[in-house]
Amino acid sequence: QVQLVESGGGLVQPGGSLRLSCAASGFAFRYYVMAWVRQAPGKELEWVSSINHGGTDTKYDDSVKGRFTISRDNAKNTLYLQMSNLKPEDTAVYYCAQSRDLFRNSYYRDNWGPGTRVTVSS
Repeated sequence: QVQLVESGGGLVQPGGSLRLSCAASGFAFRYYVMAWVRQAPGKELEWVSSINHGGTDTKYDDSVKGRFTISRDNAKNTLYLQMSNLKPEDTAVYYCAQSRDLFRNSYYRDNWGPGTRVTVSS
């Protein structure tokens, strides 16, 4: 069974940095496009970033481009999201997901983990 467990969230000040991790199991992680998706309080799900199976191609939403970096370690079955220059607007619960391709909203809505909460506040 597919299992995705996010971690690394917390409270940070605007301009701060945080690295999120997603531990994957139950499927051939190295062959899957993966994505980070977030949901701010009272908001709809928002695609953040995607990465191809080998980690050589990435896509970002304009709102995080230049500030976030998605990466993966296939040997560890782990997906990462390095976040820098965080803004209050980044406050959300962050989820990782399997994805059909690199483009926005192509992530699958099943097999999500509990998510990890990121709060950006002074």
